[in-house]
Amino acid sequence: MRFTRICFALSLFVLAGFAAAQDMPGMDMAKTAPKKTGAANAAYVAKALASAPKSIAKDAAVVRMEKDGTTTTLREGKNGFTCMVIDADAMCGDANSMAFFGAMMHKQTPPDKLGLTYMLSGDNGASNTDPTAAKKTADNHWIVTGPHIMIVGPGAKSLGLTEDPDPNPNQPYMMWAGTPYEHAMIPVGPPKAAVKPMAATPKPAN
Repeated sequence: MRFTRICFALSLFVLAGFAAAQDMPGMDMAKTAPKKTGAANAAYVAKALASAPKSIAKDAAVVRMEKDGTTTTLREGKNGFTCMVIDADAMCGDANSMAFFGAMMHKQTPPDKLGLTYMLSGDNGASNTDPTAAKKTADNHWIVTGPHIMIVGPGAKSLGLTEDPDPNPNQPYMMWAGTPYEHAMIPVGPPKAAVKPMAATPKPAN
């Protein structure tokens, strides 16, 4: 969950806006913006759906959070999963995950339900100890995880995974251990390779 993560935390906060609309009192998803079409939207849908297995993606809803805080539904879903892109990160979660993120945004206790979220495109990093961190610092245990799934909800702790603040990102671990938003990170592939800057083009000799 880049849930940097987006940084993973920022992605969670924006995602949580959608979750809150579904699961929190006083929010009406009927007010979401109508579906739109176009090449840009098609590209967005493709990227969002790439975060989940094909068997999940084929029937998942796709939404986009707009700058004004509204939600645009680009595709209706049939299986209870919702996919979206937050900045550069794509994710696809079930209804329990959305409720978990909604609770997180509102600083409430998450519901005692397990939720499943796919991030098969990986993420660009997040603090492993501070759910509110938006960027890497010298002491916030920043971690980048490759393609993974997340298991959220209080029950995830019973998996007995490491709570090391600096775990091996290629192996399962608990993120945000000791907070109400602790959840399991299950890598299914290596982290993204760092993008190297392009070499300067040599100047021709005089």
